Amino acid sequence: MTSAPASRTSATLDVRASRRALLAGSMGNLVEWYEYSLYGYMAPLVAALFFPTADSIAGLLATFSLFALAFFLRPVGAAVFGRLADRIGRRPVLILVITLMSAATALIGVLPTYAVIGIWAPLLLTVLRMVQGLAGGGEFGGAVSLMVEYAPPGKRGLYGSWSFFTTVTGFVAGAGMATLLISVFSEEAMLAWGWRIGFLVAAPLGLVALYLRMRVDETPTFTRSVQPFGRARAPVTPAAGLSRQVLTTVGIVVVYSCTGYTFMVLMPTYLSGTLGMPLAQSYLLTLINGCVAGLVVPFAGAWSDRVGRRAVMLIGTIATTVLSYPLFVMLGSGFGPALFALIVAGALIGLVGGPLPALLSERFPTRMRVTGVSLAYALSVALFGGTAPFVITAIVSVTGTSLAAAYYTIGCSLITLTTLLLLRGRTTHLDPLQD
Repeated sequence: MTSAPASRTSATLDVRASRRALLAGSMGNLVEWYEYSLYGYMAPLVAALFFPTADSIAGLLATFSLFALAFFLRPVGAAVFGRLADRIGRRPVLILVITLMSAATALIGVLPTYAVIGIWAPLLLTVLRMVQGLAGGGEFGGAVSLMVEYAPPGKRGLYGSWSFFTTVTGFVAGAGMATLLISVFSEEAMLAWGWRIGFLVAAPLGLVALYLRMRVDETPTFTRSVQPFGRARAPVTPAAGLSRQVLTTVGIVVVYSCTGYTFMVLMPTYLSGTLGMPLAQSYLLTLINGCVAGLVVPFAGAWSDRVGRRAVMLIGTIATTVLSYPLFVMLGSGFGPALFALIVAGALIGLVGGPLPALLSERFPTRMRVTGVSLAYALSVALFGGTAPFVITAIVSVTGTSLAAAYYTIGCSLITLTTLLLLRGRTTHLDPLQD
């Protein structure tokens, strides 16, 4: 007589635990990418305040080089925090990385500028960007593993897509904050103190994410894997025995890394600095682009639960390869064509991003999942995402052609397309996660 209600209660608790994990994991991603987006959008102001020089391009390149530096440190953070998460659990490591990320971001908001403390200003900014890069390396793999391992059967694509949904939401929030600040305050006020507001907002956002993560339990998948041993059986070398999976997974992620950072992080500077569009319009267009990407991501993730991750990724990657050049041509043809181009680009970002978190998680066993996912994603983002603003800005400066970004996007898409076509193995979206 009591077994049925008990069963229903257990199921209810499982659903609640899944939703708590979904919220805790995704909120951390939002905070992380809010800061990265904000830094990219504030690049012209940061360049003027921390890297003053008569050559505006040199200052901008210095600012973007710090953007890239944080991403080059992500693989280090991925190895350190990923291994830790695979040994002691997802929950404690996610608590640690969100604390580091939020603190570093808030401290940027109170840094004295070059005019106040000279060379110490860019040096301190560099240190804080390094902390963000290290913490960010462990954030993605841990958050994705938390959400996917808690996902109900047949919904790993949908649950995993929320990591990118909130990543895009973070981008949009950063863009929205930058757009709001640039619209409300004068240029003088922004240079004096207005730029600090966006970075300081990361502190309360981080506290919310920290609270949510402290309330979530360890994943059942990880708990099962450590029960016989007391801790996960991680090998001495983080990628031992899985180097091939890591390398092929890097190729899979390239298209998302490239399109995301090109069309969202670089775009305000590209539209205003290279194409001469008013800064407010360039921010608005990029904001719309991010909103479209965010809306498409969960639909693409859910679609991959039905037809497979590889199929959805192939469709998105082929479309990106074919459409990149005409989209960049349209960006230079006025506000209307640029709006249409960025709506299409947002849909492409969502299409390639939606299935990706679940696909990454399905390629690695539980005892190496956070390490493998973190390393593969961090390497791809470091090589093809975080460097995109710097590389494209440099190429445009040297060649004088605004279409350099199109060539870069096409090249990156071809890397992923080749990887997907060569990918072999079972249809993992229908199978249980590897132990």
